[in-house]
Amino acid sequence: MAEARKKRMRKNVGRAIAYVKASFNNTHITVTDTSGQVIAWDSAGSIGFKGSRKSTPFAATKAGQKVADKIRKMGVHELQVKVKGPGSGRESAIRSLGGGGIEIKSIEDITPLPHNGCRPRKKRRV
Repeated sequence: MAEARKKRMRKNVGRAIAYVKASFNNTHITVTDTSGQVIAWDSAGSIGFKGSRKSTPFAATKAGQKVADKIRKMGVHELQVKVKGPGSGRESAIRSLGGGGIEIKSIEDITPLPHNGCRPRKKRRV
């Protein structure tokens, strides 16, 4: 007997931070407010793209447009973008967020880079 819970929408956020994770297989876009609470998210796979089509710039554009529509309804007008990963959907996701009528204040690359950390695997001998 699960109770029907009402979906709450947070209004008048103003400024937000968008995290774009572009991997080789998919593109995830998460938008948080300045305190870190998630207000909207989407990915190329959740829209309906499957297989190798998830990793295309077109799929990332569609995910960015859907997220931009969601956050515009919440009153977001300024956006900081933080991009992570080597995927092909990086630039197209940023363009679609900016094209959705939201002003992008800054773009930052937060891809983790090793400072020669872990030891590589031994060489394969055949």
